[in-house]
Amino acid sequence: QPADHIPMTEKARQIALPLSAAMPGDARRIVLGNGNRAAAEALQAPEGWPFHTAVLAGPPRSGKSLFARWFSGMGAGQSIDDADRMDETELFHLWNRAQEAGRPLLLTRAAGPWDIRLSDLRSRMGAALQLAIAPPDDAMLAELIAEHAAARGVPMPDGASAYLVPRATRDYAAIEELVETIDRLSLERKQPATLAIWRDALDILQGGDPEADQPDLL
Repeated sequence: QPADHIPMTEKARQIALPLSAAMPGDARRIVLGNGNRAAAEALQAPEGWPFHTAVLAGPPRSGKSLFARWFSGMGAGQSIDDADRMDETELFHLWNRAQEAGRPLLLTRAAGPWDIRLSDLRSRMGAALQLAIAPPDDAMLAELIAEHAAARGVPMPDGASAYLVPRATRDYAAIEELVETIDRLSLERKQPATLAIWRDALDILQGGDPEADQPDLL
């Protein structure tokens, strides 16, 4: 089966991006889970989008840009990342050109309200398919920790997920920062990333005692 048409089943955990090389700071795989599976499935069926347009909203570092690259790389249509930061008149013209060409158009934007001043654009965006990336559940959080660690080359021994998941903040950027902090502490101390470093990384990021509410699971 072609790699650019991967079925999104309950067992699917990641989808490969059609990139020839990893971009700096970006993983080449999108972790699938409760927070983004519905959006991933919708992106594979652009023929059903109203006015051939979908708007994908999500918090920072949640994979919106990776989804946009994946969608464009599939050849399914055009994507515009950070559409809410664009000049509204320019964006309206891009939407019109996509309509004239019958080309599906995916727009990504930040989570929260999108205050569109141009009335014509506001009505078009309101009629588009609205997709959103939600916070990750425990299973997806564990996958994200593993993926960020693998991307950084940080070995995470057995027990890492069991310890980190109940204590980590349910936020995509925070999860990435957690793994980055674990990596930094491991390098600074010239020690493998095990319990003491996990605990200290959580303490640094959360400004408290990560042991206060949770017993050790190791």
